[in-house]
Amino acid sequence: MSELKAGIYIKSTAALIGSFFEHTTIFLFEHNEKGSTGFTTNKLFGKSLHELIEFNHSKPFPLMDGGPVDREHLFVLHKRSDLIDGGKQLTNGLYLGGNMEQVIEAINTSGANDQEIQLFIGYCGWDVGELQAEVEEGSWIFSY
Repeated sequence: MSELKAGIYIKSTAALIGSFFEHTTIFLFEHNEKGSTGFTTNKLFGKSLHELIEFNHSKPFPLMDGGPVDREHLFVLHKRSDLIDGGKQLTNGLYLGGNMEQVIEAINTSGANDQEIQLFIGYCGWDVGELQAEVEEGSWIFSY
């Protein structure tokens, strides 16, 4: 069996049909003694960045439905450390967070695209041991 760790993708199985996680792929950006955290990477939020009041000056840019937790905040994964300061490197060339003004600037004027920057409303979170138990019961499989 594969090991849960930051930087991997997991996919929901038929066991989660009918839940928020039905047909979901999640990128885990944190897995430690406090629990696991990730973003749903395959579900659009239903609004574009420019449709949010605080970003109505921005270009249209897709927002992903990152998960059911903390849906009041915008989160970013990116591959543009050359344009965005302050991100935490997760894997080779992939960063979590950073200066949001620079993120918006990269989208609006530097031509950064949704392959280089992903914006998420909300995230997914599990207490310590909870996600491992869900994997063991067959709710999630590892996706490579």
